[in-house]
Amino acid sequence: MKKVMLMAMLLVASATAFAGDSDALKAIMKSKSYAEASELLKANLAQLADNAEKAKAYNHLVDLAMEQVQKETGTIAENQLSIQMGNADKVKPYDTLSLADGICNAISNALECDKYDQLPDAKGKVKPKFNEKNAQRIWIVRPNLVNIGQSAAQAGNDAGVLKYWGAFVDSGEEPFFAAQDHNAEKEYVGQVAFFAGRYAFQAKEIERANKYFEVAKRDPQQKADAVNFQLYAMRTMLKTKEDSLGYINQLKQMYEQEPENDVILDGLNAMYEGLKDKAAQAALLDQHLAKYPNSFTALANKGLMAVNDNNAEEGAKWLRKASEAKPDNAVVWTYLGACLSVLAANATDNAQSVKYYDEAIAAFDKAKELDPERNLANWGYNRYQAYYGRYGADDPKTKQAEADMK
Repeated sequence: MKKVMLMAMLLVASATAFAGDSDALKAIMKSKSYAEASELLKANLAQLADNAEKAKAYNHLVDLAMEQVQKETGTIAENQLSIQMGNADKVKPYDTLSLADGICNAISNALECDKYDQLPDAKGKVKPKFNEKNAQRIWIVRPNLVNIGQSAAQAGNDAGVLKYWGAFVDSGEEPFFAAQDHNAEKEYVGQVAFFAGRYAFQAKEIERANKYFEVAKRDPQQKADAVNFQLYAMRTMLKTKEDSLGYINQLKQMYEQEPENDVILDGLNAMYEGLKDKAAQAALLDQHLAKYPNSFTALANKGLMAVNDNNAEEGAKWLRKASEAKPDNAVVWTYLGACLSVLAANATDNAQSVKYYDEAIAAFDKAKELDPERNLANWGYNRYQAYYGRYGADDPKTKQAEADMK
């Protein structure tokens, strides 16, 4: 009797070991339509026997999505060949949205497939079957998302831009694609990430926007714009003092990571100024200048702090240093001229007054040279006042300075 029972157990074990696909998986695998297979998988995921079946099912969705992609890319290749051969009349229409959605579907399902493909099988072993093939074939067609996103932008389809550029950037960050060659897209991935961040911000998806800006910041050509817009996006979310304090903490963290980034320094300085925390503002700038004595941003902000405190002497001191650090800034030259004019008007010694007026006029003239249309710096009236104080109302130089205001 024991032998019979043992034999029965062996037969059951054998039947289990060599069991075929579950009915749920068979139904999914029979489907030739991506939409139908996707619905079947959603409805029957819990019915699939194990991780291996789940990986196989998701891989089937990748296959169906890639069939859709290959159909459209095949037409594109045929059209390119027809044009090269002078047969433009043989160009066939193709569906760019079908291509883009196929790529997006392939990416999302390949990631799901890999999630289960990397889990242990019934014997506790990890034997991924699909990751390498899926990563390679999707990576080849993935750049199409950039051009399709551009077309969506031109058509005013903001949701489409965010979908396709977002999928491009997101997939590039996935460990699943780590082994693929990222060098070819280094020239443009930062730009795509920056604009994806802007579209995410417009869609009020702030965390997503910040993610894309972080990617854009790796590109030296996009870093400044990305930081600027990232800070702007963060500022727009400030509603209460608590929000402002939280934002300051974020800026502090960013500053610690990039202490030489003037955009972050300026943003943190502006927040302290807005909260009227002069002690923190002064400490920030002084500590920064101790490390970076030629920092234009710190020098200029030290000067503007003094201007706001009506301290013309201190303002002139720092703004003069700022103008030396960055001689092409018309705004700094204008504020420097204003401080020197105040010193000239308040001087009790005539020779000292003349000296200050001459320095003020030189500063205003430099601002006029750099910004003749006064787009950035309104030097006009202050410059005229300096000439008036130095030469009097009837001097031709003063008359010309008055005319320059108009």
